[in-house]
Amino acid sequence: MARSSAVEWTGIDVSIAEIEARLAELRAEQAELGAPSQRTSVMTHVAWVPPAWLDQAARTLEGMAERHPSRTVLLVPKPDEENGLDADVSVRCFSVGESAVASEVIELTLRGNRVLAPASLVLPLAISDLPVFVRWRGQPPFGATEWEQLVELADRVIVDSSEWEELRYRELSETFERTAMSDIAWARIGDWRVELADRWPAIKTQDIAVRGPRAEAALLRGWLASRLRRNIHAPGLAGEIEVRLDGEQVAAPRDEPRTPSDLLSAELDSLARDHIYEQAVAIAS
Repeated sequence: MARSSAVEWTGIDVSIAEIEARLAELRAEQAELGAPSQRTSVMTHVAWVPPAWLDQAARTLEGMAERHPSRTVLLVPKPDEENGLDADVSVRCFSVGESAVASEVIELTLRGNRVLAPASLVLPLAISDLPVFVRWRGQPPFGATEWEQLVELADRVIVDSSEWEELRYRELSETFERTAMSDIAWARIGDWRVELADRWPAIKTQDIAVRGPRAEAALLRGWLASRLRRNIHAPGLAGEIEVRLDGEQVAAPRDEPRTPSDLLSAELDSLARDHIYEQAVAIAS
Protein backbone atom coordinates (compact mmCIF):
# COMPACT_ATOMS: atom_id res chain seq x y z
CA MET A 1 0.00 0.00 0.00
CA ALA A 2 1.54 3.30 -1.12
CA ARG A 3 1.84 6.13 1.36
CA SER A 4 1.95 9.70 0.10
CA SER A 5 2.70 13.24 1.18
CA ALA A 6 2.49 16.54 -0.69
CA VAL A 7 3.64 20.14 -0.39
CA GLU A 8 1.85 22.80 -2.42
CA TRP A 9 1.91 26.41 -3.61
CA THR A 10 -0.65 28.58 -5.42
CA GLY A 11 0.04 31.78 -7.38
CA ILE A 12 -2.10 34.29 -9.27
CA ASP A 13 -0.76 36.21 -12.30
CA VAL A 14 2.58 34.45 -12.12
CA SER A 15 5.55 34.02 -14.45
CA ILE A 16 7.27 30.79 -15.51
CA ALA A 17 10.39 31.92 -13.65
CA GLU A 18 8.37 32.24 -10.44
CA ILE A 19 6.85 28.80 -10.94
CA GLU A 20 10.30 27.25 -11.40
CA ALA A 21 11.59 28.95 -8.26
CA ARG A 22 8.64 27.81 -6.18
CA LEU A 23 8.98 24.28 -7.54
CA ALA A 24 12.60 24.12 -6.39
CA GLU A 25 11.53 25.31 -2.94
CA LEU A 26 8.84 22.61 -2.74
CA ARG A 27 11.33 19.89 -3.71
CA ALA A 28 13.64 21.09 -0.95
CA GLU A 29 10.75 21.07 1.52
CA GLN A 30 9.81 17.51 0.55
CA ALA A 31 13.44 16.44 0.99
CA GLU A 32 13.31 17.75 4.55
CA LEU A 33 10.26 15.52 5.07
CA GLY A 34 12.21 12.48 3.92
CA ALA A 35 11.26 12.44 0.22
CA PRO A 36 13.82 11.41 -2.42
CA SER A 37 16.48 14.09 -2.81
CA GLN A 38 16.82 13.29 -6.52
CA ARG A 39 14.06 13.86 -9.06
CA THR A 40 12.54 10.53 -10.04
CA SER A 41 10.54 11.64 -13.09
CA VAL A 42 10.69 9.48 -16.20
CA MET A 43 8.75 11.87 -18.46
CA THR A 44 7.02 15.20 -18.81
CA HIS A 45 3.29 14.53 -18.92
CA VAL A 46 1.28 17.42 -20.38
CA ALA A 47 -2.52 17.40 -20.28
CA TRP A 48 -4.78 19.88 -22.08
CA VAL A 49 -7.81 19.92 -19.81
CA PRO A 50 -10.76 22.25 -20.50
CA PRO A 51 -12.59 23.06 -17.22
CA ALA A 52 -15.39 20.57 -17.95
CA TRP A 53 -12.82 17.74 -17.94
CA LEU A 54 -10.83 18.84 -14.90
CA ASP A 55 -12.47 16.56 -12.31
CA GLN A 56 -12.07 13.48 -14.52
CA ALA A 57 -8.46 14.35 -15.28
CA ALA A 58 -7.69 14.77 -11.57
CA ARG A 59 -9.21 11.36 -10.76
CA THR A 60 -7.21 9.71 -13.53
CA LEU A 61 -4.00 11.32 -12.35
CA GLU A 62 -4.66 10.28 -8.75
CA GLY A 63 -5.26 6.70 -9.86
CA MET A 64 -1.87 6.56 -11.55
CA ALA A 65 -0.12 7.49 -8.27
CA GLU A 66 3.40 6.06 -8.16
CA ARG A 67 3.17 4.07 -11.42
CA HIS A 68 4.57 6.86 -13.60
CA PRO A 69 6.66 9.35 -11.63
CA SER A 70 6.63 12.44 -13.81
CA ARG A 71 6.45 16.16 -14.03
CA THR A 72 2.81 16.68 -14.95
CA VAL A 73 1.74 19.99 -16.47
CA LEU A 74 -2.05 20.45 -16.56
CA LEU A 75 -3.11 23.20 -18.97
CA VAL A 76 -6.59 24.55 -18.16
CA PRO A 77 -7.72 26.95 -20.91
CA LYS A 78 -10.07 29.82 -20.05
CA PRO A 79 -9.99 31.96 -23.21
CA ASP A 80 -12.93 34.16 -22.17
CA GLU A 81 -11.21 35.51 -19.05
CA GLU A 82 -8.80 38.43 -18.69
CA ASN A 83 -5.26 37.68 -19.89
CA GLY A 84 -3.09 36.04 -17.25
CA LEU A 85 -1.48 32.89 -15.89
CA ASP A 86 -2.33 31.23 -12.57
CA ALA A 87 -0.60 28.22 -11.07
CA ASP A 88 -1.18 25.47 -8.51
CA VAL A 89 2.04 23.56 -7.91
CA SER A 90 2.62 20.48 -5.80
CA VAL A 91 5.38 17.97 -5.19
CA ARG A 92 4.04 14.56 -4.19
CA CYS A 93 6.05 11.74 -2.67
CA PHE A 94 4.83 8.14 -2.81
CA SER A 95 6.55 5.56 -0.63
CA VAL A 96 6.19 1.79 -0.87
CA GLY A 97 8.15 -0.17 1.70
CA GLU A 98 11.77 0.98 1.62
CA SER A 99 11.54 2.90 -1.66
CA ALA A 100 10.02 6.25 -2.58
CA VAL A 101 9.33 8.24 -5.74
CA ALA A 102 8.44 11.89 -6.17
CA SER A 103 6.20 13.46 -8.81
CA GLU A 104 5.53 17.11 -9.59
CA VAL A 105 2.15 18.48 -10.65
CA ILE A 106 1.89 21.97 -12.15
CA GLU A 107 -1.65 23.09 -12.92
CA LEU A 108 -1.64 26.20 -15.10
CA THR A 109 -4.79 28.19 -15.78
CA LEU A 110 -4.36 29.90 -19.13
CA ARG A 111 -6.52 33.01 -19.21
CA GLY A 112 -7.31 35.03 -22.31
CA ASN A 113 -4.57 35.10 -24.94
CA ARG A 114 -2.31 32.80 -22.89
CA VAL A 115 -4.39 29.97 -24.39
CA LEU A 116 -2.76 30.64 -27.77
CA ALA A 117 0.83 29.94 -26.71
CA PRO A 118 0.93 26.71 -24.67
CA ALA A 119 4.32 25.64 -26.05
CA SER A 120 5.99 28.75 -24.61
CA LEU A 121 4.72 27.70 -21.18
CA VAL A 122 5.47 23.99 -21.44
CA LEU A 123 8.95 24.13 -22.95
CA PRO A 124 10.66 25.82 -19.97
CA LEU A 125 8.94 23.35 -17.63
CA ALA A 126 9.67 20.18 -19.63
CA ILE A 127 12.44 18.05 -18.11
CA SER A 128 15.44 17.98 -20.42
CA ASP A 129 16.22 14.70 -22.24
CA LEU A 130 12.97 13.01 -21.15
CA PRO A 131 10.02 12.24 -23.45
CA VAL A 132 6.99 14.52 -23.56
CA PHE A 133 3.53 12.94 -23.59
CA VAL A 134 0.46 15.09 -24.29
CA ARG A 135 -3.01 13.95 -23.20
CA TRP A 136 -5.76 15.97 -24.90
CA ARG A 137 -9.12 15.83 -23.16
CA GLY A 138 -12.21 16.31 -25.31
CA GLN A 139 -12.24 16.95 -29.05
CA PRO A 140 -9.09 18.59 -30.39
CA PRO A 141 -9.48 21.82 -32.37
CA PHE A 142 -7.63 20.42 -35.39
CA GLY A 143 -5.62 23.14 -37.09
CA ALA A 144 -5.86 25.57 -34.16
CA THR A 145 -2.68 27.12 -32.77
CA GLU A 146 -2.85 25.36 -29.40
CA TRP A 147 -3.30 21.92 -30.97
CA GLU A 148 -0.55 22.44 -33.54
CA GLN A 149 1.94 23.66 -30.94
CA LEU A 150 1.44 20.73 -28.60
CA VAL A 151 1.57 18.18 -31.43
CA GLU A 152 4.95 19.59 -32.47
CA LEU A 153 6.18 19.43 -28.87
CA ALA A 154 5.07 15.88 -28.09
CA ASP A 155 6.77 12.53 -28.53
CA ARG A 156 3.29 11.00 -28.21
CA VAL A 157 -0.19 12.54 -28.19
CA ILE A 158 -2.98 10.64 -26.44
CA VAL A 159 -6.62 11.32 -27.27
CA ASP A 160 -9.87 9.50 -26.56
CA SER A 161 -12.12 9.71 -29.60
CA SER A 162 -15.08 8.53 -27.52
CA GLU A 163 -14.95 12.03 -25.96
CA TRP A 164 -15.47 13.72 -29.33
CA GLU A 165 -18.67 15.27 -30.62
CA GLU A 166 -17.67 14.16 -34.14
CA LEU A 167 -15.36 11.34 -35.22
CA ARG A 168 -12.88 13.51 -37.10
CA TYR A 169 -10.45 10.72 -37.87
CA ARG A 170 -9.37 12.15 -41.21
CA GLU A 171 -8.02 15.26 -39.52
CA LEU A 172 -6.44 13.17 -36.77
CA SER A 173 -4.60 11.08 -39.36
CA GLU A 174 -2.83 14.22 -40.61
CA THR A 175 -0.74 14.17 -37.43
CA PHE A 176 0.55 10.60 -37.88
CA GLU A 177 3.75 11.66 -39.69
CA ARG A 178 4.49 14.30 -37.05
CA THR A 179 4.17 12.42 -33.76
CA ALA A 180 3.13 9.05 -32.36
CA MET A 181 -0.60 8.92 -31.61
CA SER A 182 -2.63 6.93 -29.09
CA ASP A 183 -6.40 6.67 -28.78
CA ILE A 184 -7.89 5.35 -25.54
CA ALA A 185 -10.97 4.21 -27.48
CA TRP A 186 -8.60 1.92 -29.42
CA ALA A 187 -7.13 0.59 -26.18
CA ARG A 188 -10.60 -0.28 -24.89
CA ILE A 189 -11.17 -2.71 -27.76
CA GLY A 190 -7.85 -4.49 -27.27
CA ASP A 191 -9.49 -7.57 -25.77
CA TRP A 192 -11.94 -7.75 -28.70
CA ARG A 193 -9.07 -7.59 -31.19
CA VAL A 194 -7.38 -10.51 -29.44
CA GLU A 195 -10.64 -12.49 -29.37
CA LEU A 196 -11.33 -11.98 -33.08
CA ALA A 197 -7.72 -12.57 -34.13
CA ASP A 198 -7.95 -15.99 -32.48
CA ARG A 199 -10.70 -16.86 -34.99
CA TRP A 200 -8.32 -16.70 -37.93
CA PRO A 201 -8.53 -18.04 -40.63
CA ALA A 202 -12.26 -18.88 -40.51
CA ILE A 203 -13.16 -15.22 -39.94
CA LYS A 204 -11.70 -14.29 -43.34
CA THR A 205 -14.84 -15.42 -45.16
CA GLN A 206 -17.51 -14.93 -42.50
CA ASP A 207 -20.17 -12.24 -42.57
CA ILE A 208 -19.24 -9.77 -39.80
CA ALA A 209 -21.56 -7.32 -38.05
CA VAL A 210 -20.28 -4.91 -35.39
CA ARG A 211 -22.29 -2.79 -32.97
CA GLY A 212 -21.16 -0.68 -30.04
CA PRO A 213 -20.26 2.81 -28.79
CA ARG A 214 -19.61 5.06 -31.78
CA ALA A 215 -15.82 5.43 -31.57
CA GLU A 216 -15.00 1.91 -30.41
CA ALA A 217 -17.27 0.31 -33.03
CA ALA A 218 -15.83 2.46 -35.83
CA LEU A 219 -12.27 1.55 -34.88
CA LEU A 220 -13.05 -2.17 -34.50
CA ARG A 221 -14.71 -2.20 -37.91
CA GLY A 222 -11.71 -0.31 -39.35
CA TRP A 223 -9.31 -2.81 -37.82
CA LEU A 224 -11.24 -5.79 -39.18
CA ALA A 225 -11.42 -4.28 -42.65
CA SER A 226 -7.71 -3.44 -42.70
CA ARG A 227 -6.62 -6.86 -41.43
CA LEU A 228 -9.02 -8.89 -43.59
CA ARG A 229 -8.58 -6.63 -46.62
CA ARG A 230 -12.29 -6.51 -47.38
CA ASN A 231 -15.33 -4.40 -46.68
CA ILE A 232 -17.10 -4.77 -43.33
CA HIS A 233 -20.65 -3.53 -42.77
CA ALA A 234 -20.92 -0.07 -41.24
CA PRO A 235 -21.25 -0.48 -37.46
CA GLY A 236 -24.47 0.01 -35.53
CA LEU A 237 -24.78 1.78 -32.20
CA ALA A 238 -25.05 -0.05 -28.86
CA GLY A 239 -23.98 0.50 -25.29
CA GLU A 240 -21.30 -2.22 -25.46
CA ILE A 241 -19.35 -3.83 -28.29
CA GLU A 242 -21.27 -6.67 -29.93
CA VAL A 243 -19.94 -8.83 -32.79
CA ARG A 244 -21.82 -11.37 -34.91
CA LEU A 245 -20.09 -13.83 -37.21
CA ASP A 246 -22.43 -15.38 -39.80
CA GLY A 247 -25.29 -14.22 -37.60
CA GLU A 248 -24.00 -15.85 -34.43
CA GLN A 249 -23.13 -13.53 -31.56
CA VAL A 250 -19.57 -13.81 -30.24
CA ALA A 251 -19.30 -14.05 -26.48
CA ALA A 252 -17.69 -10.95 -25.03
CA PRO A 253 -14.10 -11.39 -23.83
CA ARG A 254 -13.91 -11.96 -20.09
CA ASP A 255 -11.23 -9.35 -19.40
CA GLU A 256 -12.25 -6.97 -16.63
CA PRO A 257 -12.71 -3.38 -17.84
CA ARG A 258 -9.64 -1.29 -17.18
CA THR A 259 -9.91 2.00 -15.32
CA PRO A 260 -9.10 5.34 -17.02
CA SER A 261 -5.88 5.39 -14.99
CA ASP A 262 -4.93 1.90 -16.23
CA LEU A 263 -5.63 2.85 -19.84
CA LEU A 264 -3.61 6.06 -19.71
CA SER A 265 -0.77 4.37 -17.83
CA ALA A 266 -0.42 1.77 -20.58
CA GLU A 267 -0.13 4.47 -23.25
CA LEU A 268 2.67 6.16 -21.31
CA ASP A 269 4.81 3.04 -21.68
CA SER A 270 5.36 3.39 -25.43
CA LEU A 271 6.95 5.88 -27.82
CA ALA A 272 6.59 3.89 -31.06
CA ARG A 273 3.95 4.59 -33.69
CA ASP A 274 1.08 2.10 -33.90
CA HIS A 275 0.74 1.45 -37.63
CA ILE A 276 -2.13 -1.00 -37.17
CA TYR A 277 -4.11 1.68 -35.34
CA GLU A 278 -3.27 4.17 -38.09
CA GLN A 279 -4.60 1.79 -40.74
CA ALA A 280 -7.83 1.29 -38.76
CA VAL A 281 -8.25 5.07 -38.52
CA ALA A 282 -7.72 5.44 -42.27
CA ILE A 283 -10.70 3.17 -42.90
CA ALA A 284 -12.82 4.63 -40.06
CA SER A 285 -12.35 8.09 -41.57
